[in-house]
Amino acid sequence: MHLSRPKMLFLSMSFLLVIFGAPITQSIIELARRERPQWIDILLQSPTASNLRRFENDLERLSWFSQKLQPVMRYLQFVVLKDAGEKAILGKNGWFFYKTGVRYLTEPWPPRGHSPQKYDDPLPAILRFRDDLLKRGIQLLVIPAPNKSSIYPEKLTSRAENTSHPIYAHTIRVMDQLRANKVDMFDLFDLYSSRKSHLRCYLPQDTHWSPEGMHLAARTVAETLVNRGWITEGNNQFDLKPVTFARYGDILRMLSNPRIERRYSPEELHCTQVVRSQDGEPFSPTLNAEILVLGDSFLRIYEQDEPKSAGFTAHLAYELQRPIAAIISDGGASTVVRQQLSRKPDLLTNKKVVIWEFVERDIRYGLDGWKVIPLSQSPAI
Repeated sequence: MHLSRPKMLFLSMSFLLVIFGAPITQSIIELARRERPQWIDILLQSPTASNLRRFENDLERLSWFSQKLQPVMRYLQFVVLKDAGEKAILGKNGWFFYKTGVRYLTEPWPPRGHSPQKYDDPLPAILRFRDDLLKRGIQLLVIPAPNKSSIYPEKLTSRAENTSHPIYAHTIRVMDQLRANKVDMFDLFDLYSSRKSHLRCYLPQDTHWSPEGMHLAARTVAETLVNRGWITEGNNQFDLKPVTFARYGDILRMLSNPRIERRYSPEELHCTQVVRSQDGEPFSPTLNAEILVLGDSFLRIYEQDEPKSAGFTAHLAYELQRPIAAIISDGGASTVVRQQLSRKPDLLTNKKVVIWEFVERDIRYGLDGWKVIPLSQSPAI
């Protein structure tokens, strides 16, 4: 097809405008702010891979077009395509799911073409930790916290409504290995699956358990400890104080888009804060308690976040009427909490029980994997 000279000139100018329009506009904006144009940075640094990657990230983060247009495009993407972005998946009836948790359930493991030896296996780390604690006379109770999508797959997709078998096959294999090696474990999967028809165990906008789901877990774990003879109930040290508050779930906040948030109302939550009977002060962990709880953000929610002193650790203390010690690390329950404990072995002084919670998806995606962390020499008991 033959194009006239004016048409060719127009197409060429349009192409140049598309290519250079954004950087020229960005430079004008930066000069108007009395800032050095960002493109100069690439001329002042050696062209290494790390420098180029840093420049690319800064370019995206500081771009006027990115700041102004991306939120609008992401909002339209959400409204029109029901696409919640890189971190979230929009389920049914306003339920949101953390994409990493869904990936855990749907992707093969190990990834195709990779050797299993390249990926951390939780079993050696858990067995070594259990054995090191037993040498000190301390019992270990392991609690894998289910992904929300494992308990409520029907809220994720209609195709899961008639599923008659659990979808968390990899987790079942790991739990079977733990049982075969006589690791004491608390099965939240069976508990929640049997109760979810009349109890909302998870929050629709959040990755974590609801206050009701958390209460159920704390109460049943306390009963388990007493029934196994590992611990006895204490005297009346704690009371409950009702608290109501509203919050947006963490998955909705991951979208970082106020326009999307405004389409939803914050979730109204009814919690019970644990307070000391003697003075009404909120519960706080006690270092020399006989029970130590290790875990991730499932222990942080309601406990260190609003309303505070209303999470799993506090409610376990209430159910047992005993003080509790805790080490909590967001995303770090697979390895980081054990590293912290190994650096502070005195935390195991006087301990009878360690409860170790980690979210199910960390079996594959835990921060720092599943390193074997030997505990240092036993402290004085």
